[in-house]
Amino acid sequence: MANTVIQANKEMIEKMKHHYGNVLTDKLPPGAVFVAKPSGCTITAYKSGKVLFQGSNGEGEASQWGTSEPPKVKSPSKGTTTLPENFADWSVIGSDEVGTGDFFGPITVVSAYVKKEHIPLMKELGVKDSKNLSDPQIINIARDLIAAIPYSLLILHNPKYNAMQEKGMTQGKMKALLHNQAILNLLDKMSPELPEGILIDQFVEKNTYYKHISAQKKIQRDRVYFSTKGESIHLAVAAASIIARYAFLKEMDKLSAKAGVEIPKGAGKHVDVAAAKIIKRRGIEELKSMTKWHFANSEKAMKLARK
Repeated sequence: MANTVIQANKEMIEKMKHHYGNVLTDKLPPGAVFVAKPSGCTITAYKSGKVLFQGSNGEGEASQWGTSEPPKVKSPSKGTTTLPENFADWSVIGSDEVGTGDFFGPITVVSAYVKKEHIPLMKELGVKDSKNLSDPQIINIARDLIAAIPYSLLILHNPKYNAMQEKGMTQGKMKALLHNQAILNLLDKMSPELPEGILIDQFVEKNTYYKHISAQKKIQRDRVYFSTKGESIHLAVAAASIIARYAFLKEMDKLSAKAGVEIPKGAGKHVDVAAAKIIKRRGIEELKSMTKWHFANSEKAMKLARK
């Protein structure tokens, strides 16, 4: 059985743990932070920063997060995780995504441009790390944001997501494709103005990101930076996250209206119960059209529906 090992920092391991929240196991080996068992793979993350992927789908899962090689430091024109000290005061495009860990609903990706002279306005509007904001707060702030700054929104709906996943595309590659396209769309919208920097909230190592999008006709490399916790580094990423969350919430409201039941967020047991109700009322195909079908929740919901 093939094993793949990557090196990850603490922030990346926490992001991975959140991503695999619906398939975490309670039994941990010594020194482990978490153990997750998605389909065809067992993932063990250790306090040392090593993450072990075992199983037939191990290499595919690992490719979402990085490679076994340490990241190489390159010039800012090629994309780098080393940020200038005054980066928070630059005019920046920030790019972030929402919905990757939710069983129901799409993935929403937003790139948003915040000029340096608009940073005080962002603070006045209440823009900050979306994890520290309630959904009602996000809705109120987002409505002001979309009227105040240029942005590009892409929505990957569940049927297309499932089709791409069934063809073997990892979620990491989907996100990379979406980020690259959202940034290009925003640059076109802003033209001829250019940002001083572009910050992507990092979900994979830089070299993996560019590998994912290598077949695209146009790839944005110039001025691109990567960092975990991007929302706390520049308000452009925080603004992008808020608009992406707002778009995700609107899509979830549409799904609730379509299903005739309140669609829950996340990937916990309450999600399994709601999914089982939809199966009983509308059938498996209807549920599949609303969800990321490869999540373990699908099997759990079908078992509940049979009881």
